[in-house]
Amino acid sequence: MESNITVIPARRHIGNTVKEQDEHTKLRVTAYCRVSTDTDEQETSYDTQVKHYTEYIQQHPDWKFAGIFADDGISGTNVKKRDEFNRMIGECMSGNIDMVITKSISRFARNTLDCLKFIRQLRDKNIPVYFEKENINSMDSKGEVLLTIMASLAQQESQSLSQNVKLGIQFRYQSGKVQVNHNRFLGYTKDEDGNLIVDKTESEAIKRIFREYLEGESLMQIGRGLEADGILTGAGKQKWRPETIKKMLKNEKYMGDALLQKTYTTDFIEKTRVKNNGIVPQYYVENSHEAIIPKDIFMQVQEEMVRRSNLYSGGNRKKRVYSSKYALSGMVCCSKCGEIYRRLAWNNRGKRSVVWRCCTRVEHGPSACDAETIQEVDLQMATVRAINKAIQCSDSMLKILKENLTSVIDNSTKKEMAEIDDKMAARQQDLFKATQEMKPYDDIADAIEDLRDQKKKVFAEKAEQEGNKLRIKEMTEFLSGMNHMLIDYDEQMVRRYIERITVYDSYYEVEFKSGIKVEIEK
Repeated sequence: MESNITVIPARRHIGNTVKEQDEHTKLRVTAYCRVSTDTDEQETSYDTQVKHYTEYIQQHPDWKFAGIFADDGISGTNVKKRDEFNRMIGECMSGNIDMVITKSISRFARNTLDCLKFIRQLRDKNIPVYFEKENINSMDSKGEVLLTIMASLAQQESQSLSQNVKLGIQFRYQSGKVQVNHNRFLGYTKDEDGNLIVDKTESEAIKRIFREYLEGESLMQIGRGLEADGILTGAGKQKWRPETIKKMLKNEKYMGDALLQKTYTTDFIEKTRVKNNGIVPQYYVENSHEAIIPKDIFMQVQEEMVRRSNLYSGGNRKKRVYSSKYALSGMVCCSKCGEIYRRLAWNNRGKRSVVWRCCTRVEHGPSACDAETIQEVDLQMATVRAINKAIQCSDSMLKILKENLTSVIDNSTKKEMAEIDDKMAARQQDLFKATQEMKPYDDIADAIEDLRDQKKKVFAEKAEQEGNKLRIKEMTEFLSGMNHMLIDYDEQMVRRYIERITVYDSYYEVEFKSGIKVEIEK
């Protein structure tokens, strides 16, 4: 018998294939809108798109309005942060949308791979995407070829735009124009012209952080104090993390300078930003805006940060972790081995007490160092007696302080700084000339870097001088204004005025931060 073949014609399926629908059911149509910046002009464009597509869908008799999905102020090169776009795709995959309309391919996606990926994903569910500007329906046979070409052009346009933006930023950097997101930058706001200006209220928190750090507080202690007083971070959070405070202490903008292009974008699609370790140029702008912290105080903080991260003790130069839990931590030193003393809760034959012991003896026994154990109360009273001795001998002490103050006054740093600035200006001209003539400039860049290091060193020396002057003045004011002896141990006074206590067999040598030393018998 002959085979009898009957052709069953294809019937257009209405809507997506996720859920079965009646052929007379109206298509559930949505629109996707996007603008890539937050400017007022783009905001108008955004509102116009939403209004246009709402009316466009509702006027079509065979369509049912399924809402508008719109991302405002989001880039189209990557879908990761486009919440509304991802929600729309999720609704499509759940069978709640039958068709998507958008203004153009560049509105849908500027990344070719993303564009084709989602179009194919939707097409597998029988969901067309209609691009109004290009008049392309993704379900047409010729649609993918056109989409590939147009999406590539959109990506190329985005790359070109990214390059133009980079060039614009470079020109601003070269002009010394500082761009900062002041909404997350504690201590500053912006005036009508977009210039950084000090926020009087927030700046007090910045001054407090720098002051407490120089007074010996740890990053964690500073953070806890700020939290207790209800002071919020630049991001408006209640929790202060030590790393946040550390970054603030290292941020040159608080002394009125600005290092521009600390990071750069490696991929315009993924928007990956990495630390700039010399891959692209950086620009250091001095006195770019009003400072909150004086330069000498800022440099003192940098020195203190280096000191705390490089704490060593003893003949073997063992690394120590900075601790500010107790005022005497890291301050008491052994005259025999050079190690610091550690605070211990001691239980000697049932008698509990708090003592301080040489770390060498604690870790290696009396054969390594036979330094005696000191009761905490005896050590504390030694500081009281040392401060009282300084008060008793205030006349002679003030004379010594005056001599010390004269010895640290040095104006040579000003002249040295000016000479370095002149050399840097000349090398900068050499650099501009080399780049314009397309000549190698590695040697010039190295020379500029060396000059910057020299300038940092001079800054550090000046900061050390200023720090010494400040400590001498503080001690002078203390001795001049103190008209009574101390009775009890004062933790804050020890933190503020005492630098080191060296333990000898029969006495303590107490060194004040002003440089004065006194001996206290045991």
